[in-house]
Amino acid sequence: MQSAPAAQRGTGLGPRGIRAVIVAPRTFGGERDPTPPARQPAHPPGWWGAAARSQPCSMRKMLAAAVSRVLSVVAQKPARRVLLSSCNFSNKATFEMKSCDLYLLEKGPPVATVLTREDGIKYYRMMQTVRRMELKADQLYKQKFIRGFCHLCDGQEACYVGLEAGIKPSDHVITSYRAHGIGYTRGLSVRSILAELTGRRGGCAKGKGGSMHMYTKRFYGGNGIVGAQVPLGAGIALACKYMGSNEICLTLYGDGAANQGQIAETYNMAALWKLPCVFICENNLYGMGTSIERSSANTEYYKRGNFIPGLRVDGMDILCVREATKFVADYCRSGKGPILMELQTYRYHGHSMSDPGLSYRTREEVQDVRSKSDPIKLLRERMLSKQLTSIDELMEIEANVKKEVEEAAQFATTDPEPPLHELGFHLYNNNPPFEVRGPNQWIKFKSIS
Repeated sequence: MQSAPAAQRGTGLGPRGIRAVIVAPRTFGGERDPTPPARQPAHPPGWWGAAARSQPCSMRKMLAAAVSRVLSVVAQKPARRVLLSSCNFSNKATFEMKSCDLYLLEKGPPVATVLTREDGIKYYRMMQTVRRMELKADQLYKQKFIRGFCHLCDGQEACYVGLEAGIKPSDHVITSYRAHGIGYTRGLSVRSILAELTGRRGGCAKGKGGSMHMYTKRFYGGNGIVGAQVPLGAGIALACKYMGSNEICLTLYGDGAANQGQIAETYNMAALWKLPCVFICENNLYGMGTSIERSSANTEYYKRGNFIPGLRVDGMDILCVREATKFVADYCRSGKGPILMELQTYRYHGHSMSDPGLSYRTREEVQDVRSKSDPIKLLRERMLSKQLTSIDELMEIEANVKKEVEEAAQFATTDPEPPLHELGFHLYNNNPPFEVRGPNQWIKFKSIS
């Protein structure tokens, strides 16, 4: 049999090297059909040569135009950020919450609330920031950039973000030594918190306060003595009432401090003078290494006020905390006096960095709380279920938070430490100059507050 000319074989090449389009063989279930289709010439013999002779550039122009169209489509493909902004998100959604246990109250907070997309994104970012910041503090402590006491609050993010969401910026907050999270929600930056933990000049207290003594406007710390902040909180509430500012004071303490005598004394004073003070017990089930059942005859801390109304709140649900905080804030502003709120929450770390947290509880217990009640996971699932956000958007938020925390940690480990003479700066009382005895004497130690 005589072979066909090259121009008529399956090479797809014309006499001038112009490549023709060849249809691929048929496939069935991903496998190539072994029987090739019969060749059906689309043009009469000699078409290639005639076309090439009559229009020598037409095929090249057609191919160039096709390639140009493909490249233009690829170039116009929107980036992920553009896709996120064009998604059809819901603007708000309604969620049901666990009802609060009440004491001396006829009515409590609502059992359903509306969450807007804007608020949900804000809460998620803040909670992620607190979590990442505390995990970074753990790392810096183990690297010996942070020394001394360090009490972390990861697991309790819903408490701090929810409390801030339920009050006004002009209100006041005072807390215990577990102060990083509430300090951030009150307005401190991650950079200033981590720098304070490492004792640097860029810290919120100029490197002199450390983990337990962080301050900003209308946030009074961070107090190192167990329960000592509670009488101070009543004093702040007294000032609010005296000034007629219609402001309130949130006074936080833990279940371990709830047995302190000064707290009972403060209850009496606040109730007697009808102070606008919200007493908040962060019940994370363990006071240092002691469970509440072993340390407290009455573990219903919201009833401890006796003559003060109280409510018990799910502290792992940010929406429940927010609505309960709005409720107690309105109660205090109305002139009815103090109220007591117990937040049932959980800390993932031990009491402090010196406590592994496993001698009095099991790993299984911690993992069970993480899997069933994690506050960040709960908010994430709620927002996704009602199309308030997308997984891609939340991942982008997490990436931005991680970057912010990493940059803050870089600053906290490179910023200079305060010089020795700055120990005399910013003192409440200006003492006369004095000399310091010792091998490294300072020339004159003078307060320049």
